Amino acid sequence: MCLEFPSMPELSRRTLLIGGTALAGVATLMSKPSDKSGPRDPYFLQMQKALTDAGIATPTLVIDRARLNANIDTLKHHLPQGMGYRIVAKSLPSLRLIDHIRKRTGTDRLMTFNLPMLLALSTEMPEASQLLGKPLPVQAARQYFHKLPPERSDAAGRVQWLIDTPKRLEQYQDLAKDVGRTLNINLELDVGLHRGGFEPGSELGAVLHEIELDPNLEFAGFMGYEPHIPSLPTSLGWRDKALAGAWRSYRAALDQAAEVFGKEAIEQITRNAAGSPTYRYYEDTSIANEVSAGSCLMKPTHFDTELLEPHTPASFIATPVIKSFARTRMPGLEFADNTKRAWDPNYSKTIFIYGGHWLPDPVDPPGLEYNSTFGRSSNQEMLNGGPELQIAPDEFVFLRPHQSEAVFLQFGDIAVYEDGEIVDSWPVFEASA
Repeated sequence: MCLEFPSMPELSRRTLLIGGTALAGVATLMSKPSDKSGPRDPYFLQMQKALTDAGIATPTLVIDRARLNANIDTLKHHLPQGMGYRIVAKSLPSLRLIDHIRKRTGTDRLMTFNLPMLLALSTEMPEASQLLGKPLPVQAARQYFHKLPPERSDAAGRVQWLIDTPKRLEQYQDLAKDVGRTLNINLELDVGLHRGGFEPGSELGAVLHEIELDPNLEFAGFMGYEPHIPSLPTSLGWRDKALAGAWRSYRAALDQAAEVFGKEAIEQITRNAAGSPTYRYYEDTSIANEVSAGSCLMKPTHFDTELLEPHTPASFIATPVIKSFARTRMPGLEFADNTKRAWDPNYSKTIFIYGGHWLPDPVDPPGLEYNSTFGRSSNQEMLNGGPELQIAPDEFVFLRPHQSEAVFLQFGDIAVYEDGEIVDSWPVFEASA
């Protein structure tokens, strides 16, 4: 009898197929989600007790004042000798919060971003210097002068109006004549972000000369913002080159201004730069003499960067659990629930929270995730967790905001947490762009 054996090519193909299938199976198992659930953090359990003791039972923005103070002190520690600090009001949108930071830092410099904020700060903190963080449409600036209380008229003299184009400068020249006041003009520089503003060159030179010749305008300084730099790769020195390029542009603009107003005058003007992501780049005052920052004092998730590692998260959204279920059931897809749970243990349990669809990440209890199939909800948001998830209705879920400027305005008064208690309540600004 003649026995037949597979040829070598057939054997190799079969071996490869079996091996490939095995490798695919291993890869699939390696990608299987691990259980992220576990015991709750005592820090958040203590904050939960404080909220309950204070009678709070709705979604609330909580600031940990001890952590805030530590972040303020960290910021001050990193500022070089002679460097001024300007509080970014949009990232800290509460008069009481800003006042607390002013007192602890000793600064009277604010960066303002819209008409309601400008009016509120001029009314409540008339002695402060305000620099517009973005150009204000001239009609909004006109309303500022109409709405500013007469007894706060002096506050207008401490506002620096940000100008980004020759056309806007013309509009503010007309405004200065109409209101019969000298306006302080700060020129926005494009130092690499390419979001508008002037670059060194003939256009900047013409605008500087126009300001010099107009008796109703006062040159107040420059603002150069470079938040793009930390996002650039370090490979091939791209980040370092971008930072050097930003400083080179800023220096060239200062040199142009010195030709018009004199070198001594340029030493005294506002030379504003940076933001939370970049303030630590400035180790002396050779370019900037003040830096702006706000978000680093709260440290929302978008500011979890290498440069801001010394800062600690100081703000959280706390929202009650409305419903809690021992197993997850998807409407219309119940047949797949067991398979889904077997694959992903973090799908095991379900809670529904009061409100939702904000811009945060859940942080406590651990392992909570949004359900992408169920979708987001601003009414009763669904969150899933693993088998170790233990939370009952009326207890709180804690989330970290992605940012502070818009998120903080969605919850009413801020609950101030310190030493295991809610110790104060800080109203927020009127919501506005």
